[in-house]
Amino acid sequence: MFGADKGNVAAQDNRLNGKKLKIGIVQARFNAGITDALAAACTTELLVLGVAEKDITHVTVPGALEVAVVLQAMAEKSSFDALIALGCIIRGETYHFELVANESGAAITRIGLDYQVPIANAVLTTENLEQAVARQEEKGRDAARVAIEMANLLESI
Repeated sequence: MFGADKGNVAAQDNRLNGKKLKIGIVQARFNAGITDALAAACTTELLVLGVAEKDITHVTVPGALEVAVVLQAMAEKSSFDALIALGCIIRGETYHFELVANESGAAITRIGLDYQVPIANAVLTTENLEQAVARQEEKGRDAARVAIEMANLLESI
């Protein structure tokens, strides 16, 4: 799960220690059934890993393309140790899927690089609703773990 340190419980605990971290979550409301489940799993995992409820800021936006502008606003405040992007883009019959998936992913990555803030990207891109449902909880938990681990890693560098 975590490479060379897989068996080292102390290293895992340190990497996934959410105490004292401030986390921002930006959730797209489009496909709300999926994104609400992503958010619930993500928030629960953050709390399990020690992030205090008061240190989690959760905002919603209309869709995946709007996630980046709020991530950027949060990154500019420099008060977050890590950010999390949540959304769900399901392929339809038009080119719109590719446009939204590519542009939202590129914008999220660019903000993380520009502001040197870790951003866990859990904007699901699936072929159908069944694939999204199958991934919603696991990817929500994964996003929480990635955000905490990357925040701790960057703090140690």
